Amino acid sequence: MFIKISEQPSLYNDLEKKSVRELLEDINTEDQKVALAVKEAIPQIERLVNQIVPRMKQGGRIFYMGAGTSGRLGVLDASEIPPTFGMPPTLVIGLIAGGDTALRNPVENAEDNMQRGWEELCERGIGPKDTVIGIAASGTTPYVIGALHEAREHGILTACITSNPDSPMAAESDIPIEMIVGPEFVTGSSRMKSGTGQKMILNMITTSVMIQLGRVKGNKMVNMQLSNKKLVDRGTRMIVEELGLDYGKARDLLLMHGSVKKAVDAYRQINK
Repeated sequence: MFIKISEQPSLYNDLEKKSVRELLEDINTEDQKVALAVKEAIPQIERLVNQIVPRMKQGGRIFYMGAGTSGRLGVLDASEIPPTFGMPPTLVIGLIAGGDTALRNPVENAEDNMQRGWEELCERGIGPKDTVIGIAASGTTPYVIGALHEAREHGILTACITSNPDSPMAAESDIPIEMIVGPEFVTGSSRMKSGTGQKMILNMITTSVMIQLGRVKGNKMVNMQLSNKKLVDRGTRMIVEELGLDYGKARDLLLMHGSVKKAVDAYRQINK
């Protein structure tokens, strides 16, 4: 029988009787368990990244699928790839049950539609080089399970991130990532520890993939988009450090070429 650890009663009672300090300390105590649970899942995360990278080198994409908090976190991670790594927004795509409306407001019954997830993938031309990653703390979201099932039937790499072992979602995944964080502080509120752990794992997946794809040099975001003054300043200082130019010249070079990597490459080409 499948038991949802994520739905089990909180380890804490009478929350409304606690002081603010007690509430904060107890939440923090629970949050400290998350990183350790994620650490246990590193072998599975490693397997997934090692299979994603060669696919993306051949033009493959990552699709995140989720509902509610899980879907929002997938969309969030996908939306951060273009500004951070200078990649087009078509390479990591977050899909949420109920569409963009669901980012701010719940969409009734959207997550219960078993067919809609696969339909959305087909609308985006899903193919064998792509990867579909389902995100659901419960591991039982029909929208996600249906999409993973069809993707797997079509020979597409599937994975999932869940807070429960041996879930129906994991059964549809080539690589299930089971992050067992235990009961939530507020019973069943998977926006808490489960959501925190999901965010950590999504960061790990896309950051390591992008590094493997050459989008980071040393430890710097040399392909970031120059979308505000802070990022232009950061990029300028990277060029100063890399090439030994004065700040003004480095800034002009950066703005001319649009990224740290392009600016450095162009400068070195001219000054061989």
